[in-house]
Amino acid sequence: MDVCQEKILHHESVQKAVSNIPDMDALHDITSIFKALSDPNRLKIVIALAKCELCVCDLAAVCRSSDSAVSHQLRILRNLKIVRYRREGKVVYYRLDDHHVSTLINQTLEHVKE
Repeated sequence: MDVCQEKILHHESVQKAVSNIPDMDALHDITSIFKALSDPNRLKIVIALAKCELCVCDLAAVCRSSDSAVSHQLRILRNLKIVRYRREGKVVYYRLDDHHVSTLINQTLEHVKE
């Protein structure tokens, strides 16, 4: 079994670890992002948007889903500041909110491929 055979507390290491943990609000925000990305359809949307800006119709084709289903997923992603949109006439285009989201997705993909 992978447990300590002897109970020894390494105070300096524990303090270092504790000081690295964000406050509860930040922890909640982080878990919300990971929960959102744990849905396969939302993850497909985010991975697609990591390559290029797409409209709702394009994303529906990528996800093989309806426009309304994709719009619902995009609303969740938008509320978490994972994606943003711009309107061009009657068409709404989506892209990732910033490079941090792209970095998170790319590093996770690299990790999975190892």
